[in-house]
Amino acid sequence: MVLAGASGGTLTFGPGHVDGTPLPGESGNAVISGHRDTHFAFLRDVRSGDLLVVRALRGWVAHYVVSGIEVVRNKDVRVLLDVGDDRLTLVTCYPFDGPLPDGPLRYVVVATRIDAAVTRVSNKI
Repeated sequence: MVLAGASGGTLTFGPGHVDGTPLPGESGNAVISGHRDTHFAFLRDVRSGDLLVVRALRGWVAHYVVSGIEVVRNKDVRVLLDVGDDRLTLVTCYPFDGPLPDGPLRYVVVATRIDAAVTRVSNKI
């Protein structure tokens, strides 16, 4: 589950959608941040070429393939920019085992949407 906003209070309860970026499945660069030691701990095992699937409560699904992973400074806002493709950017603190919360580095996973449009899925059980 992804919450609205990416404040410290929000991230206490789950990953947060960064205000001012499109929602996942929409055109542009959807950015979500989360804590490295809870909801986004799995990012340490993500590799280029991995498939990420986003499912919305409204019943649509979007597929993304990981196209890049990098470590950047926490003030590096270029990870928030729309560069003309449809992508999902996942951001967490780095290093994963770091002793300090909210250190100066961020681990960034970029995934490019591979389906031309989001797919409507039935919520039937």
